[in-house]
Amino acid sequence: MLLRRLSILILLLGLTGFVFVMAGARAGFLVMIGLGFGLVLEGLRFGFAGPWRMIVTDRDGRGLIAQFIAIALVAALAFPLLAANPQELSGAHAPVGLAMILGAFVFGAAMQLVMGCGSGTLVNAGSGNLVGLLALFGFIAGSFAGSLHLGWWTGLGSLPVISFQGLFGAQAGLVVTLAGLAALIAVAALRAAPGKRMPPARLWWAAALIAALALANLVVAGQPWGIVYGLGLWGAKLAQAGGADLAGNAFWAASGNAERLAESILTDVTSLTSIGLLVGAFAVMRWRASPGDPAQPLRAGSYLAVIAAGLVLGYSARMAFGCNVGAFFSGISTGSLHGWVWLVAAFAGSTLGIRLRPLVLRAAPTSTQVSA
Repeated sequence: MLLRRLSILILLLGLTGFVFVMAGARAGFLVMIGLGFGLVLEGLRFGFAGPWRMIVTDRDGRGLIAQFIAIALVAALAFPLLAANPQELSGAHAPVGLAMILGAFVFGAAMQLVMGCGSGTLVNAGSGNLVGLLALFGFIAGSFAGSLHLGWWTGLGSLPVISFQGLFGAQAGLVVTLAGLAALIAVAALRAAPGKRMPPARLWWAAALIAALALANLVVAGQPWGIVYGLGLWGAKLAQAGGADLAGNAFWAASGNAERLAESILTDVTSLTSIGLLVGAFAVMRWRASPGDPAQPLRAGSYLAVIAAGLVLGYSARMAFGCNVGAFFSGISTGSLHGWVWLVAAFAGSTLGIRLRPLVLRAAPTSTQVSA
């Protein structure tokens, strides 16, 4: 036990030290922030897809309310930070369009099939969940494929980028955002059954820590916490290593994207935090004295369904300009109208995914239920 935990500490220190040496202090701090995300998400069981399912199936609103609290905490400081540092910091702002709404709806359905959004897929994969690992491979491929077609999707039509700061000003925009989140908390509490409304201490701590890490990410990276771009970049680098020429693709030929594609993955802020998140989740899994019951095997067709759902997850996230982290969490907390529209569309899709999951994922004849 002691030796195993010592090896985990060495792993965490070794990864951080390696990145500090190879890519500099900023990259090292981002990996540390990513490690924090992984430790909190897995260690305190703070998730996104699961609470969305629980409010529908069990009328348990505690996890969902904790999400809204975390977003409110970030918004309370992110709005003034963005207003005071417009050149150094940027929000997670994206346009609302037909493809974005469709992508968010499909993403919401797919994430319930694999029981993980972008961050959840990384956490599940890092903690040794086979379903999560297969979904992650699919997500990487899907996010890359989505980037290849993004120009076509955005061509279907969209509004200009709209932010609450632009509509109301920084101070009033923050008030409107906090009021909207308070309304969502009230709706979740009314929907939840008695005894399943107030988050336990574990989720209060998780919400506060996630908010602190998200704010640290904003300050160090200059942009909010995100997942999708980094995974798409991993797919692009793999495709390039396999001989694909991406110079003719509008997305990857754009100056910023072309630079990231040509440089080390340690120069991409979303990749750094995602790497840290993976390792952090793995560390928590290994730290626990009892890792829990292993997941029961699925039917072969269900494994293929997981990979397909991962592909859809990544592709639709690229269409929707983000997942639960980059669009919902970071979008709303930095004032993007897109984040609110994403929430409505993705939650509608999630209710469909909840109904589809038992039909798509079936355990093998010798097993009981799958743990995901």
